[in-house]
Amino acid sequence: MALKIAVIGGDGIGPEVINEGVKVLNKLIETTNLEIEFKKFDLGANHYLKTGELVTDEVKEELRNYDAIYLGAVGDPRVKPGILEHGILLDLRFSFDQYINLRPIKLLDSKYTPLKNKEPKDIDMMIIRENTEGLYAGVGGFFKKGTKDEVATQQMINTYKGVERVVRYAYEYASKRNKSQKLTLCDKANVLTYGHDLWRRVFKSVGENFDTVEKNYLFVDAMAMKMVRNPEQLETVVTCNMFGDIITDLGAEIQGGMGMAISGNINPNGVSMFEPVHGSAPDIAGQNKANPIAAIMAASMMIDVLGYTEEAKKIDEAIELAVNNNMLTVDMGGSLTTVEVGDYICSQLK
Repeated sequence: MALKIAVIGGDGIGPEVINEGVKVLNKLIETTNLEIEFKKFDLGANHYLKTGELVTDEVKEELRNYDAIYLGAVGDPRVKPGILEHGILLDLRFSFDQYINLRPIKLLDSKYTPLKNKEPKDIDMMIIRENTEGLYAGVGGFFKKGTKDEVATQQMINTYKGVERVVRYAYEYASKRNKSQKLTLCDKANVLTYGHDLWRRVFKSVGENFDTVEKNYLFVDAMAMKMVRNPEQLETVVTCNMFGDIITDLGAEIQGGMGMAISGNINPNGVSMFEPVHGSAPDIAGQNKANPIAAIMAASMMIDVLGYTEEAKKIDEAIELAVNNNMLTVDMGGSLTTVEVGDYICSQLK
């Protein structure tokens, strides 16, 4: 049965890079037994400015019939910051209960990391971020807004259910990822004594069912230092929403920049969403020079999570060839256009 993939190009360079990801997947369809049905959904700044709509209930109901959502980027200078991000990206995450955020941090070539004397074998970790609670739950408000006595609150929400399911997912992931089976909890339990006390208790309780997994703890500030000084000591990391947001961007930089960074918003029993995380970059939209590597990596992650691991490996191998042979866009030291990078990766799918 063919996979059903909903394609949302979004804003700026989003449609350009997503087109290359779809092109690579279509090439893979020609060379493997993979079957995919694509449908494009017109969501983003243009649609919002024309209709005032972000994501309607009718569209979300239709999306529930798909295996995954493939998203380009949202954000446009014509729209007030936060409207598209909350009204599309976060709405989809919350509506489909995509409670796992997968962010692989993997270096493909030493020349792309700013870290001295680090090689691809040293930077290869998976950060598993809780994706629907924490400070992003939107609980809070204002008191006496606009006066000198104004109070603004933003509450970090941690539920047992929310913490337990992401911690259990992380244990299961770590137990299968590699032989050493290292799992690190990143928190700030010495200061956030309520919410992160819950994280520690759940981490310990769930861990009793995973005897083979090596359990580690790092405060988030120590985690930031470790990622720069000794990234080779990190394999699988689980953390809360806010800390995950921050350390994954640090991870993107040590792996070679946002042009190599991807995100999987996962509901293991529902509709998941996959995206590059570089943003819409409106300043270079329409110029055929956006880097499509992250979007193509996101396509690979998408079919991997959907059960087509061998097919995903073919894309990953083709991407590595593009990196090793400098068949890349200008931002990574190459000279190819967006379309030419996609064409090269397609040519390596055999």
